[in-house]
Amino acid sequence: MSKILYEVYQNDIKDSESVMYGKWYARLKSIETLNMSKLAKHISEHGSVFTEDVVEGVMKKFKTCLLEMLLESKKVKIAGLGTFYLTCECTKGGADKESEFNVNQHLKALHIRFLPDQTEEDNLSSREFIKKAGFVNIKSLLSGKSDEEDGDDEENGEQGGSQNQGGSSQNGGSQTQTVMAPEITGTTPFTETTSVSIQAEQGAEVSYTTDGSMPTAESTLYSEPFTLSDSATVKAIATIGGVSSEVSSKSFTKGSGGGGSNGGGNDVN
Repeated sequence: MSKILYEVYQNDIKDSESVMYGKWYARLKSIETLNMSKLAKHISEHGSVFTEDVVEGVMKKFKTCLLEMLLESKKVKIAGLGTFYLTCECTKGGADKESEFNVNQHLKALHIRFLPDQTEEDNLSSREFIKKAGFVNIKSLLSGKSDEEDGDDEENGEQGGSQNQGGSSQNGGSQTQTVMAPEITGTTPFTETTSVSIQAEQGAEVSYTTDGSMPTAESTLYSEPFTLSDSATVKAIATIGGVSSEVSSKSFTKGSGGGGSNGGGNDVN
């Protein structure tokens, strides 16, 4: 079985009263980034009847056509792999009225997103895909230890990281990664507006909603604190390497009792 490399690191960010500070987590490590030519060479040498230049030509055409289709408001589904699609990111604050919304003013960016195939025969969703992988601590490779020796060390010294805290845990003898749910902070109740921040472990991509719906890959991508001017329920998930956390939820109430709590106070679903 192929092995995925990971390293264990300590969160040293002191930005808030976060329960994540000082805890130990896992993050994946890559040994190489294949460019298109190298991948085409690999495909041509991997039982393919097509030469390297033909494979690369098809890949370049695929890239061009993929972008063309996305910009025509179409999703592109590759059977057994997943679906490519676009989402938009709006400027902080948005428009006050529907009639005042202006694409040039209020749209900040477009994001190419990917949703893994979740059919029964080709389920690449995060919780299923992880079952197909084996993991090796990069520290064991650098120290020259064998997989068995490293497994002994982790069993003796790293148990307890199996909770949902972003660390590594044992599952059938192999290492699996979990991602800690993000922390949502902001004052509630509030009088006029409140600033909402979402913090997650290092390297995580955070998606969130403000209407109480469950966040998905199509939800807004968090990049900076945002402002609420009305009561709302913020829900968020953190994702690392295709592995998603549980959903964090925090309700913000607009009323006369301003100067309320600014703590994390998240409900995790």
